[in-house]
Amino acid sequence: MFLNFINTTKNTRDFNHERFNERGGTIISRKERVWYEGAIYHIVTRGNNKQKIFLCNEDYWQYMNYMRRINVIYPFKLYSYCLMSNHVHLQIATNNIEIWTIMRGINWRYSKYFNAKYEKVGHLFQNRYHSELIEDEAYLLQTSKYIHLNPVKAGIVDKPIKYPWSSYGVYMGVYKNSLIHEDETLAYFQYDRRLYKNFVESEDSVDIVDMDYLQNENTVKERNR
Repeated sequence: MFLNFINTTKNTRDFNHERFNERGGTIISRKERVWYEGAIYHIVTRGNNKQKIFLCNEDYWQYMNYMRRINVIYPFKLYSYCLMSNHVHLQIATNNIEIWTIMRGINWRYSKYFNAKYEKVGHLFQNRYHSELIEDEAYLLQTSKYIHLNPVKAGIVDKPIKYPWSSYGVYMGVYKNSLIHEDETLAYFQYDRRLYKNFVESEDSVDIVDMDYLQNENTVKERNR
């Protein structure tokens, strides 16, 4: 399976605005964000000053709700996600709408909800969200694994399936979520959820995905049928 990156003309938002630092008058240039139709990203959004951005279950539900609303307005594919108490991981494939439009729509709505509910003012999120462009299959799979293991690495749970605010349960077939496009990733494992589980949870699974390794694993699976 080959990812759809045939559109090599990369558009960027005009983020080259120069700003003055109020303390020293130093000109600061914002880094440009790269976007092109079909681009896939690993997005990380953190709470300002590392503060919690989810204080109860309703908050998690509301964030998911805003993602659904924005998906209707600006369609995108959500491959995987994990909502932690003070930050969010999203693996998003864009369609014909820029990633910054999507993220601004989600985070602005959630910030407005959060500040109104808890009677707060100011920025909820730390600066702009962080984004990494995913342009090969190995990084696509590694990002999926990293996102689903986030609660385990943080010591919250010992197994990713035990964490309720991630897409891992969808990947394992425990429940369905129409917002998640897990088949895009499971296709690399012949849609076998057990192979994906082994890839994510096995201690000796490769940290940097070897596509030949996956091909060999799938070949063995096919022969054993």
